[in-house]
Amino acid sequence: MIHLIQLPYSPFCLVIHRLLEYAGARFKVTNLTAASDRSLIWRLTKKRYYQVPVIQEGGTVVFETNEDSQVVAKYLDTRFGLGLFPREWAGIQQVLWHYFEHEVEAVGFKLNDAHYRRWLPAKEWLPFLRHKERRFGRGCLDQWREQEPQLQAELVYKLAPCEQMLLSKPFLLGQRPLFVDFNLHGILGNYLYGGCQELPAAYPLLRDWYTRLARAKFNRS
Repeated sequence: MIHLIQLPYSPFCLVIHRLLEYAGARFKVTNLTAASDRSLIWRLTKKRYYQVPVIQEGGTVVFETNEDSQVVAKYLDTRFGLGLFPREWAGIQQVLWHYFEHEVEAVGFKLNDAHYRRWLPAKEWLPFLRHKERRFGRGCLDQWREQEPQLQAELVYKLAPCEQMLLSKPFLLGQRPLFVDFNLHGILGNYLYGGCQELPAAYPLLRDWYTRLARAKFNRS
């Protein structure tokens, strides 16, 4: 059985969780918080890593080697024969996931995090606030809440190419989902995580795509 160690609201963990569901894999989950001891990850990775997601399957432990590596997704792709990284789309997928993770995610997480008190258990508020302010500066969550209209407009602008990509096909690059579909799905899943946001009404194709991908199961035939 695969063991997934994650932050449940992390966009990058949401990608891996959805991939495991899509593959029909048997897996268990250990959810961490901003205050959690990371010694389990430190031990499993032999003192090489402390972030999430990490997956363990028997004696195999898989984690990212850099911010654009996609090692975990590629392991699952090979393990279950999902065909998410076809050679003919290699360059295009890398451009897209870089855009999703560095442009779309940079706006989406702020809109969700700004309302952390509405979806995060109260006992986790302090470590979450401390973690965010250490990384983004004191008062960052209040600033993002005040900037919400501008951030929403920025997200709409950055998602426009995704709606256009769906004009003539059910998934971003064709008739079946590839890695970039799951990548964007996880990033938007983080944006929607707290239930305080919705996908833009101006993008009905993207909204339908999101629902369809959430239910998709890998067809092994």
